[in-house]
Amino acid sequence: TFLYHCFLSHYSSLNKDSKKKQYWISDLCTLLACNRQIKMDDQELAQAAALRKKRTFKKFTYRGIDLDTLLDLSPDELMQKVTARARRRFTRGLKRKPMALIKRLRKAKKAQTDPLGKPDMVKTHLRNMIVVPEMIGSVIGVYNGKVFTQVEIKPEMIGHYLAEFSMSYKPVSHGRPGIGSTNSSRFIPLK
Repeated sequence: TFLYHCFLSHYSSLNKDSKKKQYWISDLCTLLACNRQIKMDDQELAQAAALRKKRTFKKFTYRGIDLDTLLDLSPDELMQKVTARARRRFTRGLKRKPMALIKRLRKAKKAQTDPLGKPDMVKTHLRNMIVVPEMIGSVIGVYNGKVFTQVEIKPEMIGHYLAEFSMSYKPVSHGRPGIGSTNSSRFIPLK
């Protein structure tokens, strides 16, 4: 409080210079904050550190269904939740290759010994495979025409195609235009 009164007395003695007043107010706020931190005892500091550590993450939901419930859904119930294109694909039935990929992903997850580690990468050419909840946590190598791009399946990817996470082209970074690109560049005097 002593510091606060000192600042107030000096603040009132300042002329009508608003810039200086703003600086003094900001200095006062920082000093009071520092003073408040100094007065905190060890228990309060520990509580503040615990609050800072405890971060709140947004709980994942897919169309209003949380992840645990989503993993327990039957294929028919899941089919009602996905988009029309994916629903059509599932109604026409999963063929041999997509089912083989899911079996290989299960096998890789089962072979994983370290609970905190990631399963082995399963390579595939099936870019048109739709991500289903069972695939979450798996690592898939998606072929882009040249190499297998490593993709870790996350809950946000449900309902998307594997191809969306493995670009098959390199985005164009345009350089300078070459000779013959326009009429003006045709007449370049050679020295």
